[in-house]
Amino acid sequence: MMTDTFACSTTCGCKGVRTCLSCEDSKENKHAAESGHEVFHHFWYDPVLKLAARNGGEPTSFPFPGVVIWENFISEDEESEQIRKMDQDIWNQSQSGRKKQDFGPKVNFKRRKLRLGKFCGLPEASRELVHRMLQEPLLANFQPVEQCNLDYNPQRGSAIDPHLDDSWLWGELLVTINMLSDTTLTMSLEKGLSDLGLEEEVRVAVRVPRRSLLALHSEARHKWKHAIHRKDVEARRVCITFRELSAEFLPRGQQAQLGAQLLDIALSFQGTQV
Repeated sequence: MMTDTFACSTTCGCKGVRTCLSCEDSKENKHAAESGHEVFHHFWYDPVLKLAARNGGEPTSFPFPGVVIWENFISEDEESEQIRKMDQDIWNQSQSGRKKQDFGPKVNFKRRKLRLGKFCGLPEASRELVHRMLQEPLLANFQPVEQCNLDYNPQRGSAIDPHLDDSWLWGELLVTINMLSDTTLTMSLEKGLSDLGLEEEVRVAVRVPRRSLLALHSEARHKWKHAIHRKDVEARRVCITFRELSAEFLPRGQQAQLGAQLLDIALSFQGTQV
């Protein structure tokens, strides 16, 4: 069984400007000094009203489409069983203090090429989770073709920088199951909101409770970048992220045949790490 303490390794998976606590002392990198800075949120997401409400009690708010939060999606027992199975497998080093387990095809996003490699499906442990999420109307047609497990730990300074997920291969929905601890997803819009008098970057904090499911689509998927900042990882956090195929790989798409093959493999639920 894998142990997960900061002292267990002197190496990390950071590249370029990415850093973690393990490498920051040895990297001369401006990003290293900035990676732990306090992040101010202008707004907080209200999942009931589906609004971004102004921080500090001011009345300004605006619609924030594209976020679905399903609290208590899994039970404590299910969470424990998922973590037990993951920890029996190898956690590979990733960037910014994260560790990961991948179940999906091998992809070169820059060249827009992919191959099956050793991909043999999503893990059996995810079968019931995928079946359950189809009960949510938004996810009724969701067919995940890739799963990535990520392990965040404050002892490693784990985080993930603001980014937009690829749209060439991955489709409209990004679905994440959050385990072991609450966290905050920071949504950011660099160009600001001029109609609200905010000309610089705007940030919206989305609270993601432990054992909840989070789905991003529409503007939250394609317009707003998302991140997990170091300050919002207060205890070990493990998440499962599922991605679906884009229209190019679905029926009538240019690569529909390859897409059908990928889905058949993914939904066999016979997968091991690739």
